[in-house]
Amino acid sequence: MVSLGATACSRAVGTDPMPDVTAAPAAMLATPVVHVPAAAPGPVLPRGTFVARSRTASLHVWRAPSVASGRKLSVPEKNPVGQSLEFLVTAAARDAKGGAWLRVLLPIRPNGAAGWVKKDDVTLHRVRQRIVVDLSARTLRYFRDGRQVNDFTVGVGRPETPTAIGTFYVWAQVPQASPSGPYGVFALGLSGFSPVLKDWPGGGRMAIHGTPNPADQGQMVSHGCVRVYNPYMELLKHVPLGTPVVIRR
Repeated sequence: MVSLGATACSRAVGTDPMPDVTAAPAAMLATPVVHVPAAAPGPVLPRGTFVARSRTASLHVWRAPSVASGRKLSVPEKNPVGQSLEFLVTAAARDAKGGAWLRVLLPIRPNGAAGWVKKDDVTLHRVRQRIVVDLSARTLRYFRDGRQVNDFTVGVGRPETPTAIGTFYVWAQVPQASPSGPYGVFALGLSGFSPVLKDWPGGGRMAIHGTPNPADQGQMVSHGCVRVYNPYMELLKHVPLGTPVVIRR
């Protein structure tokens, strides 16, 4: 390896001596300025599905990925059960100054409502679970890491009180006092609402919940919720908050 110290401190035989720069014009002495374009910021998020949790008691949500767009609303960090909400992230962007923003689905009416939050205001983690409800087939499929784990026949909304379609997420995990009650052994509250019931308890919020009645399977029997026979609902008790729930016709 060539010694950098030797090349800097000695002169090779037969080379011209260093010129006297003490009297050189200032233009010769000035260090040239090299303008290197700033590297473009990397992506806000890697590939995958992510959920965001507020770092503070309420999460400020904006109309667009810019403070200048105006604040849309503030959402409490916890649901009424006292659990920290996990907001499903659907997009990411940077503002004019390079600040990172995330578009999140909001657990409010109308279904599909969304807003932008500052990435610095939340913590993030990847979610590897997903639920797909097919209303025509009346099935619920649960996936983990892209692999189907469960496939159940379920009850869905009646024609007059249909189950809403769209992309939602698990908003709450709600244990039940009695497995023979109307919500069975357990309920997963969703971020979405019934398209027709607004004066219903909880404002008509939909849920995936248990039922003690096996005859509910494969039927249009509910007020918009997805009914899962209790023995199968037991297998969904540990579905984490923020898990995407896609309901399709």
